[in-house]
Amino acid sequence: MASHPYISGPGNVAQMIAFLRKNFPATVTSETVKKFGLASNNESYVINALQFLGLVDEEGKRTTEGHDILVLPDDKFPEAFEALVKKAYSDLFELRGDDAWTMTKSELTAYFRTTDKTSEVIGGRQASVFQVFRSLAGHENVEEKVAPRTPAKARERRAKAAPPQAKTKPAASVTTKDKTGLGLSDGRKDMALTVRIEINLPANGSKETYDNIFKSIRANLYV
Repeated sequence: MASHPYISGPGNVAQMIAFLRKNFPATVTSETVKKFGLASNNESYVINALQFLGLVDEEGKRTTEGHDILVLPDDKFPEAFEALVKKAYSDLFELRGDDAWTMTKSELTAYFRTTDKTSEVIGGRQASVFQVFRSLAGHENVEEKVAPRTPAKARERRAKAAPPQAKTKPAASVTTKDKTGLGLSDGRKDMALTVRIEINLPANGSKETYDNIFKSIRANLYV
């Protein structure tokens, strides 16, 4: 069983502490959490987080230290809560010292997984609960470090994603021939045009059919 608290919605823990700062009853149970409308079906995880910090004891009764810290004014609360967090997570701070305040979520997840032999999901939730406590103690949560993308790789990705270019046929070219000296006295350059005609002859046509086709060609195309 994990020794460090975890919950799927760590924000519920932060909200519960905010409620307790306004009104800290003598006993806090799952029913208390339910009345606040928090962590439906996960109320026990909120109680476990409060017990881990020492705000309530195993019977759910508020502790003197917990009460004294939660009733502090806003300008004094973070510093006192920080001491409470360091005490509860003494194993982490003995190993990492004040660097624990700046560890990323992935680094915290790796630590809790190694310490408690938990899965990646549970380790991530343990890290999230610690981040909530760290924030209440006045420390900003650190964003994950992401390596910048190089321009070359970005261009390569864009090239792979671009749609293939449609192939175009080259434009037909028209050539001119110099007809000077070929019966043209004025030496002009005229354009020679070549026309290619394809005729699909019917496979079952008669000789008369073929003759008529070629007669038509001779009559209409030959100059």
